[in-house]
Amino acid sequence: MNIIITGASKGIGFELAKLFAKNENNTIVAIARSENLLKELKNACIRQDLRNKLKTIPFDLEKTTEIKSVLIPEILKHIKTVDILVNNAGVLINKGFKQFDPSEIKQIFDINFFSQAILIKELMPHLKNGNPKHVINISSMGGFQGSAKFPGLSYYSASKAALANLTECLAEEFKESGIKFNCLALGSVNTEMLQKAFPAYKAPVNPLEMAEFICDFAVNGHRYFNGKIIPVSLTTP
Repeated sequence: MNIIITGASKGIGFELAKLFAKNENNTIVAIARSENLLKELKNACIRQDLRNKLKTIPFDLEKTTEIKSVLIPEILKHIKTVDILVNNAGVLINKGFKQFDPSEIKQIFDINFFSQAILIKELMPHLKNGNPKHVINISSMGGFQGSAKFPGLSYYSASKAALANLTECLAEEFKESGIKFNCLALGSVNTEMLQKAFPAYKAPVNPLEMAEFICDFAVNGHRYFNGKIIPVSLTTP
């Protein structure tokens, strides 16, 4: 399978890329801002299997105007069809609502929402020829309606709620295309991002455990779900 993972340089995305890379029949395109951290991912995949087909693309998803002109051509150098797209990239700024600068709000929405939407749009012609044709948007329990909310995470939560809602809309609009769209609203996982939000809190789930769930869902979830926002949470936080 051909698999694209954003936010692949650390945490859940890092572990997810490694899991997919264990299968030599998979070609994984790992996208992240940091070239050095992507090199670490590449080395980790080589250590576990020399036959891995991991490809890395350093790209800052905040540069939404360059996704079509720069990122898409780089992706197509490695794969011509897309079987699975995991929109895992995200940014969190923990700050009171009234303290946010407009540039910080824009950054959160550019990375957590607009870049994901643009990437899906530009990849849809290639997803139509894939199998299982599955788009997984990684949201948060912070963006899940009716869940506990926390001070300082207003814009982060709102951006994740927007991504979840987009998932439902795309599943309906493109239900005849064969492409399946699902959203996983994650609860607490011991990542660097969680520590930014809750410095003193230790989650009961580690990145590898969550990556194992996402990996299986990405491969098999399209058989049972489309347009669903699924909470994956033991704790919030």
